[in-house]
Amino acid sequence: MIQRRSLLKLILLSFVTLGIYQIVFWYKYADDVNRICEGDGEETKNYIIVILLSLVTCGIYNFIWYYGVGNRLSQNAPRYGTTFKENGTTVLLWMLLGSISCGIGYDLYF
Repeated sequence: MIQRRSLLKLILLSFVTLGIYQIVFWYKYADDVNRICEGDGEETKNYIIVILLSLVTCGIYNFIWYYGVGNRLSQNAPRYGTTFKENGTTVLLWMLLGSISCGIGYDLYF
């Protein structure tokens, strides 16, 4: 079952746990995306791999991963009878805005 997650809980627990909860959050989020989009022929990478690749690429891979997740969710929305106007480009814009404004823009998107 997919768990509903709270933005406020993400922000508060990430602060209290010094970022550890944020890693757990996105790890579970990637699993949920894979469950929701199962059967589309793609797979969202494990978030631990994303962290490691982001370290190697100086953070660039993080942007690529979020872009891919946004596009994947947008493409699979019609399977559930819903529309998802935002896509990977919207995610990138929020992330860039968030980078300028204390890094919370991409959390607001999801």
